Amino acid sequence: MSESDSARPVTIRTETISKSYGDFAALSEVSFQVRKGTVAAFLGVNGAGKSTTMRILTGYLSPSGGRASVLGFDPTDHVQRIELARKLGYLPESGPLYRDMTPAESLQFFVELRKLDGGAKAIDRVVERCAIGSVLHKPIHKLSKGYRQRVGMAQALLHDPEVLILDEPTSGLDPLQIRDVRALIRELGKDKTILLSTHILQEVDAVADEVVMIHDGRIVFTGTTAQLSEGGRGVEARFYELTRGKTAKEVA
Repeated sequence: MSESDSARPVTIRTETISKSYGDFAALSEVSFQVRKGTVAAFLGVNGAGKSTTMRILTGYLSPSGGRASVLGFDPTDHVQRIELARKLGYLPESGPLYRDMTPAESLQFFVELRKLDGGAKAIDRVVERCAIGSVLHKPIHKLSKGYRQRVGMAQALLHDPEVLILDEPTSGLDPLQIRDVRALIRELGKDKTILLSTHILQEVDAVADEVVMIHDGRIVFTGTTAQLSEGGRGVEARFYELTRGKTAKEVA
């Protein structure tokens, strides 16, 4: 990380977060940070703890221990979570789409729900940015998964949030759809802080500035994409090196 990068304020922070369900520890002392203006890939195999962490960051779950903050707000605090919702966009892996609505109807619904001023301009902005104008008046259930993902992204962007949290945004898409969504993420990363979870190694090189790797509920790597593949071993080799052991450990 360069000196100018380290001077940027921390936007997303977790401090020794744990989450248990009975005897099962989904997260164990998870700590990392994402600075303003960064696209960070939250990398791990399925079941590693990515979605649990993101649900804590967005206020959908409370941790069993530790604390989190996004833009200085505590997502577990009811009042602060409402304030945070005005500045945070969240796209779950299964986006909250009303399949009998059209994209136009859905976006108008969220404009009214959020009580946005200038709702028509906001809709025009996200329709153009997410390239959904050609399907704007088609029922969502008739759209391809790629277009449904774009509609979900448009909903998450409607209030022009400072931070985007995206859970497996390219999961289940075909190669052309993946290319389009990655291009959109790179474009959005020019003026927003983005944390996106993925289990796809190619996603790291395609969109990320930095990587947070989680395995068995523990952080095993944080750093830049260049640091992850240092020594010429590449992302894939380092991924297997860091996740193949039975016990995860911190790696500087």
